[in-house]
Amino acid sequence: MNNEHILKSFDSELARLYGEIERMGALSVSQLERAGAVLLARDDAAASALIAADVEIDALESAISQDVLRLLALRQPMARDLREVYSTLKIASDIERVGDLAANVAKRSKVLNQSRVIPAVAGLPDLIDLAAELVREAIKSYLTRDAELAKRIRERDAELDQLYTRLFREVLTYMAEDARMITACSHLLFIAKNIERIGDHATNIAESTWFVVHGEAFSEARTKRDDTTS
Repeated sequence: MNNEHILKSFDSELARLYGEIERMGALSVSQLERAGAVLLARDDAAASALIAADVEIDALESAISQDVLRLLALRQPMARDLREVYSTLKIASDIERVGDLAANVAKRSKVLNQSRVIPAVAGLPDLIDLAAELVREAIKSYLTRDAELAKRIRERDAELDQLYTRLFREVLTYMAEDARMITACSHLLFIAKNIERIGDHATNIAESTWFVVHGEAFSEARTKRDDTTS
């Protein structure tokens, strides 16, 4: 087998991995957007369907892991090729966590449906929309090897932190005004935190992209605007 054939075969296998990442990413974003719709509609049946659909994302992550291990064993890539292969493993893990967190939102929404509507729920669509945008753009930055886009995504995680902090304080105020809603509001806070964590996974994907392109991590620490612990 000549070197040209080996290179073409390696490129073909990498392209298949990228295709799996693209499909997995699209599914995770769809799950997140569906979770927002389910939450607002207070639809238990749709929430259950969304939770069950998470297995497809899990299966894709498992397939990617097996493909990466096989590629590492057979091709033994070096330098940037190794970064390319290894990054798919990390990114698949981050995308799988996005799917898990979207499913968690659906699970919590079923509990919220048992109580009356909490006004602060109206603040969740903006949080979900931004989280979905960050994940979508982070995956795009990876697939196109756009390091500058990855840098912008990393910086915009602070926007999600600020929205989360604003919602967190609004819910705390509501809890203080009506102690009967403390349990329901606690579930709402967990939902909001799950969405905020999705932004962290989008940032992880952006950082993996930067590492693939430049061969080094970001030199500066990421900016955080989550003030809920202060």
